[in-house]
Amino acid sequence: MKKISGMLLFCLLLAGNIAVAQDDPVIQNIVEEAEENSSLEQLAHQLLDSIGPRLVGTPQMNNAHNWAVKKFESWGIPAEKEKWGEWRGWERGITHIDMITPRVQTLEGRQLAWSPSTGKKPVTAEVITLPETVSDSMAFQRWLPNVKGKFVLISMKEPTGRPDYNWEEFATAASFAKMKQERQEQTEAWRNKFRSMGYNSRTLPAALEKAGAVGVVTSNWSDGFGVNKIFAAYTKKVPTLDLALEDYTMLYRLAENGSKPKIRVTAESKELGTVPTFNTIATIKGTELPEEYVILSAHFDSWDGATGATDNGTGTIVMMEAARILKKHYPNPKRTIIVGLWGSEEQGLNGSRAFVEDHPEIVKNVQAVFNQDNGTGRVVNISGNGFLHAYDYLGDWLSKVPDTVASHVETNFPGRPGRGGSDYASFLAAGAPAFNLSALNWSYWNYTWHTNRDTYDKIVFDDVRNNVILTAVLAYMASEDDEKTSREQIKLPNNPRTGEPQTWPEARSPNRKGGMD
Repeated sequence: MKKISGMLLFCLLLAGNIAVAQDDPVIQNIVEEAEENSSLEQLAHQLLDSIGPRLVGTPQMNNAHNWAVKKFESWGIPAEKEKWGEWRGWERGITHIDMITPRVQTLEGRQLAWSPSTGKKPVTAEVITLPETVSDSMAFQRWLPNVKGKFVLISMKEPTGRPDYNWEEFATAASFAKMKQERQEQTEAWRNKFRSMGYNSRTLPAALEKAGAVGVVTSNWSDGFGVNKIFAAYTKKVPTLDLALEDYTMLYRLAENGSKPKIRVTAESKELGTVPTFNTIATIKGTELPEEYVILSAHFDSWDGATGATDNGTGTIVMMEAARILKKHYPNPKRTIIVGLWGSEEQGLNGSRAFVEDHPEIVKNVQAVFNQDNGTGRVVNISGNGFLHAYDYLGDWLSKVPDTVASHVETNFPGRPGRGGSDYASFLAAGAPAFNLSALNWSYWNYTWHTNRDTYDKIVFDDVRNNVILTAVLAYMASEDDEKTSREQIKLPNNPRTGEPQTWPEARSPNRKGGMD
């Protein structure tokens, strides 16, 4: 068992791969098509600007599936919406939030996913904070009647809206250290208050709603300028809103200083009952080994604070563009090439887990799965994911990738099996050779992952084109390989905490009926 560094692999392969790419007309055509006739910008515009966010259970998610099917079929690739479950149907409408006392200002914010509606008539009420200190849960229960008829701020008032990198650049060392210490102390005090109250951020909204609050207001700051994480509401009858840090902390200061701020909120949304959920599956049928499969994998759904550009619009358009190019320049693959655009990855890999569970005949004959998810950046890392002989085949396929693309990629063979985080893990747990094409992050975790800023303008199309070439060449090589890929797994070491042997990840069933409770 050996670990091969990306640099060593690159040095071993660089001498030959330029010539190989030049000698192989399919690879030449893939590169030329990707660079000179790209449809990435058009795909991104149609998916992100026109269709928008793709929250599971929404009409926009269904619109995206319909669009993808038509797009694949326009390229001569048969495609279908494959139902795998049901979800709570919900549609986001207009959110408008205005402070009307002590002065008038329109605020930046939105209702959270699956938030109850205010209806078309705005709700106007005073904004209050949680009590500054809480001795115990009984004291908090005695305080709870104060929320009746009020909007309640339930997130900590951040001491600064400047990310740490900005402090490091401009603050004195003493000032930066002081800020961090104060923030740490404030955060710990906030956590202790919640422990004393007997609630957490998920259970508190329901308690406030039951006590008569007209709405819950949060600010889930993502440690960047103007950026918040946008997730789900936990109220059943009153709206839950997220406000930008700048506006949230302003309201907080006004409330704690006795100014009694009031806001007027319109949060329109529709409950749509139970709706079907789908994966989009497109297939380029193999000619020699049609019952063996290369799968191009990306999750299609997103959260809906923005348009889901880098999570996972970019992964989606990489797989779609790779399929378009392969169909045009490699129309008769040896093995069948499947593109899987999965639903409800964000709620637990549900779409891909359902596909794995529903299609054991495909999974047992998978040659390789290539998955792309995490952001707009060029792919910079591929792990062998614990397959003992991954270097023998994946290393060979990578050797045919043009050096302008391959030179960015670090590899780790045989690596360790990934245990979650994206849809490759669904296939990996079933024993199929599945590989995540991990990308350079471009400040992904703070600025675009599940945020209100994950929009088209954050896409770096040169990097995405890089990933299209990589994916298409790997798919071509995997399809053409004379050998079936080995599934032999490494022997995992003992868990250092327990001393017990680690085990391969176990396959898990999807949630096929979500959001109903």
